[in-house]
Amino acid sequence: MRILIVDDEKNIRLSMTLALEAESHDVSTASSSATALAELKAAPFDAVLLDLKLSQENGLDVLEEILRLSPQAAVVMVTAYASVETAVEAMRRGAFDYLPKPCTPEQVRQVLARIEKTRKLERRVAELESRLGAEAPETDLTSASPTMQKVLDVAFRAADSDATVLLLGESGTGKSVLARAIHQRSRRSPRAFVTVSCPSLSRELLESELFGHVKGAFTGAHADTLGKVAAADGGTLFLDEIGELPMEIQAKLLRLLQEREYERVGETKPRRANVRVISATNRDLTQAVPSGRFREDLFYRLNVISLRLPALRERANDIEKLAQSHLAFLAAHAGKKILGFSPTAIDAMLHYPWPGNLREMRNVIERAVILSRGEFIEPEDLADTLAPTCDIRLGGKSTLEEIEAEHIRRVLAGTRTLDEAAEILRIDPATLYRKRKKL
Repeated sequence: MRILIVDDEKNIRLSMTLALEAESHDVSTASSSATALAELKAAPFDAVLLDLKLSQENGLDVLEEILRLSPQAAVVMVTAYASVETAVEAMRRGAFDYLPKPCTPEQVRQVLARIEKTRKLERRVAELESRLGAEAPETDLTSASPTMQKVLDVAFRAADSDATVLLLGESGTGKSVLARAIHQRSRRSPRAFVTVSCPSLSRELLESELFGHVKGAFTGAHADTLGKVAAADGGTLFLDEIGELPMEIQAKLLRLLQEREYERVGETKPRRANVRVISATNRDLTQAVPSGRFREDLFYRLNVISLRLPALRERANDIEKLAQSHLAFLAAHAGKKILGFSPTAIDAMLHYPWPGNLREMRNVIERAVILSRGEFIEPEDLADTLAPTCDIRLGGKSTLEEIEAEHIRRVLAGTRTLDEAAEILRIDPATLYRKRKKL
């Protein structure tokens, strides 16, 4: 753990440092609040051991400054002036625990063990929240596609830096999977990987989700919340569909990237967070900037490392391998023994354009697993859009109306929402709704 000892007595700082370093902790010290705050601005700490009396300063006031700069740090008050009143006040202001002076090395070890256990649980919760709803196997990121190989090479070389990464590509191409892989290969991997879906909430709720809020900030704010930025402190914040971020929040995100500062909703005190930001979008931000829908300065801050993931139809050599991986996962979850795909089913998948990319593939294979009655997936188990009985093709004898209807069916099959399908088709959702009813 990274630990900061804040005490104006040199002998205390020295003895505690020796004891903690003997336990393999990374220890820094400060003799005043000014030095302590400078240390916290320079790097994140897991725990702070703070003396209640710092010369003429009140440690309780310093506690509030520490938590403002580093809300994820666990602050333990250490003092020779222990009393129930000061202990209660320290905990009320956000201290993790309270130790009397002189405290033994064993007492310190015990409180640090509780901090580490709590932090592991918090990181696990953040990780599980970001995975919530993910019902697909871990994707094998090896690829036979030269284009995808180049993307992965650049991504993994940039992983251990703190550079922002912008992932581009069609919906369903695996941008969130690559974002997590970048985090796992970085020095931030022991910390949380936290996902925020930008289009999923209203502007007000999204701001609270990102930055947190204080009690009473708005109707329904019954308690303080830290927000996803604080949860990702020291780790990675993944902003999915960044192109949908409201303009008001874009300015706040720019401040976080430039100054590592933000404010909770309903609060005026700035807080600090050390997060690595990875963002993703299926929109063309170079068009959104001149149209006024996306800030130019934010775009350049996000676009330090830009990677465009190829569509699945551009990775024909990977289709069979990815399909087999999904099949093994989904068949196991369904409790069915399925050995693989028949040659004709594989041929159908190889000749299908996959407008919904990996997400559509997962849906198609899940359907096939449910419908299959044998040990192999056959073409009739696949979605109608893949079945060879569909004779609609470009340059064939189909009418424009038939081609349009088939294209709409395929896009709908590969997207999660009507709005997402309408965006791909470049038509109004209401128009798509009317067309869908006629299919």
